[in-house]
Amino acid sequence: MKKTYLSALIVCTISTIYGQETLWQKDIKSNTQNFLSQVNMTIDQQYLISGSSIHPSTGSGTSPGTSLGGPNGKQNKGYDFHLIKLNQQGEQVWEKYFSGQNHDYLSASVTTQDGGSLNAGTSYSGKGLDKKDDSKGGSDIWLIRLNEFGDELWQRTIGSASDEEARSVIQSTDLGFFVAGNVQNSSKGYGSKDVLIIKLDKNGKELSQSILGGKGLDEVEKMIPTRDGGVLVGIYSRSGIGGLKKTENLGEGDYWIIKLDKAGKVEWEKNFGGKEDDHLRTLALTSSGYVIGGESRSERSGNKTVGIEEGTDLWLISLNERGEEIWQKSFNFGNRDILMGMSVLHSADDKTSKGILLGGYTQAEGRIETDDETFWMLYLDGDGNEQWRKYVKGEARKREERLSDIKLNKDGSIILAGTSAEELGKENWKIVKLGDKQIDQLIEKKDIKIYPNPVSDYAYVEIGFEFKEADIILYDMGGRQLQSLKTKNKVTKINTQNLIQGAYLVTIKTDNNKTANAKLIKK
Repeated sequence: MKKTYLSALIVCTISTIYGQETLWQKDIKSNTQNFLSQVNMTIDQQYLISGSSIHPSTGSGTSPGTSLGGPNGKQNKGYDFHLIKLNQQGEQVWEKYFSGQNHDYLSASVTTQDGGSLNAGTSYSGKGLDKKDDSKGGSDIWLIRLNEFGDELWQRTIGSASDEEARSVIQSTDLGFFVAGNVQNSSKGYGSKDVLIIKLDKNGKELSQSILGGKGLDEVEKMIPTRDGGVLVGIYSRSGIGGLKKTENLGEGDYWIIKLDKAGKVEWEKNFGGKEDDHLRTLALTSSGYVIGGESRSERSGNKTVGIEEGTDLWLISLNERGEEIWQKSFNFGNRDILMGMSVLHSADDKTSKGILLGGYTQAEGRIETDDETFWMLYLDGDGNEQWRKYVKGEARKREERLSDIKLNKDGSIILAGTSAEELGKENWKIVKLGDKQIDQLIEKKDIKIYPNPVSDYAYVEIGFEFKEADIILYDMGGRQLQSLKTKNKVTKINTQNLIQGAYLVTIKTDNNKTANAKLIKK
């Protein structure tokens, strides 16, 4: 498993540097080896933490997908899918393990529009324990869809006689899913490693499957949904023209970008690179198209129009919706710069992009020392011009640290997720929520926002101003009160199932005498 070391994850020791403060920190203790993959925000702004762990009871899994408890007598032989949900205050809501009889690594999760999640991992297990399908041969992709309470809705095993591994999963605009992974030496492939794309409906029925690749090694790194129901796929490519790759590789490794339509068919592809190694890490959707981000070792060469300063620099490319280049930018923090996350800040109406927030770390080349690593944040305007950068420096290393994910919340706060251990093999999961005054000032907030709107079943009421406790009151258009509830959350779920079709008024009243109103439409 990939390890990214970062002593700066201990940001809880930093209280007000650069206008930042620790809002809360959650430490999830463990006496076994754990890998944290992702942190995702649910639609009501709770947090789903996903990764892979050896069950702490006896090294065995619990079945079926139960919360932590005593072993059930059925032992597996390795890692399990491990998920933890935290509320908006960082308190644990539930914890789940899903186990096969061998190693099962949870590598990607997406939160769904109904408040649940789809979780994708690489499984070496056959049928047994929580796994309901036989192995297809080698390693397979194992998908488990959960509701908001962590209960299983369905699962699928997708694979062949070759080795498949899961890398990314998204929910598309039709509420179905795209799953992206890699497949090695497939009889249907083109090179030593190819990209596998699977389209599923919301119930897990497979609608299409395709393999993308050239005559070499191609690995998918990231996939994001597009507004037209398709997906944008970001691939680290070491392939030249051949197979399905129509664009020439320009160096040791390049960015290969593919746009698929809602049926999973290729609409366009682009290859970007210099003469050395360029490694794509992440993608983001903007109001005008896309931003592609990663690391580069290439000087100006190939179709790379910006150089490097030192070691490995950040390389960003802005594309329009047709894949045509808008701009390229390069940024350097010294030595080996690694991009961990990228978020686009939008206007309050979500129609325009204001800027781009990048997060990552810098490490000295070829070694790990106590003071080598620095966590950084970089803010760019919509044209890719640097507005500011800031650093959060870690203390001298006393424990092993690994940063796994960074996400920007709607309210301008930042979630850092990683592991911390006094010794290897006993990694605790560490989740830190940071408030940042500089980022907070960039976020355009509505006093009240309701989504989805129109609504059929459940709606989410988002409050944009600060408060400790608020009343949410629902009225019909005649002024009659229908519902009232108290909340301490910025986002609160309300039930509209019993409402008849029509318009309603939602009113917010807070403990600091602030009020707001918005219209809700019931379908």
